[in-house]
Amino acid sequence: MPAQRNRIQAASLPSIAIRSLRAPVGVLEVAAGGGSLLYVGLARHHGDVRFDRWLRSRFIQRSTSAALESAALQLKQYFAGERQVFDIRLDPGGTDFQRKVWNAILAIPFGETLSYGELARQVGGSARAVGGAVGANPIAIVIPCHRVIGADGSLTGYGGGLRMKVWLLRHEGALLT
Repeated sequence: MPAQRNRIQAASLPSIAIRSLRAPVGVLEVAAGGGSLLYVGLARHHGDVRFDRWLRSRFIQRSTSAALESAALQLKQYFAGERQVFDIRLDPGGTDFQRKVWNAILAIPFGETLSYGELARQVGGSARAVGGAVGANPIAIVIPCHRVIGADGSLTGYGGGLRMKVWLLRHEGALLT
């Protein structure tokens, strides 16, 4: 049997455009690709630097796209108090259950909150499973997981930190103190 030969060939790689955006809650990294918003989160500097460098050189560009520019503009409007609802195509990936939870979160109106338990009743899962899906949300602020709180009204964990969650809820008028 002949030896298998590996061949290196050029591949068509997906391109993801990223942009840093200064916001009152910190510097946000915003990523878009394929005409959709893919990611919004606080800029962090950790992880495998070599892998991150490789990933950015192959897939991620500090360039622009219509989806990226629209997302950046809408986020700026949100932080300026000029926008309450985002109007951009989203592609957060995720499992069927996660997408179900994220769609339910999108329905929480600006300035309102919903408990993990109430959200679990809406989507048909446990509060713990819903908490996992909320924590896996890759598009912070736009998919407003900061609006999900504890059953007793407590501000439970948030990927961007509790300080960011408090700021967002105060900004929306959902938290007055």
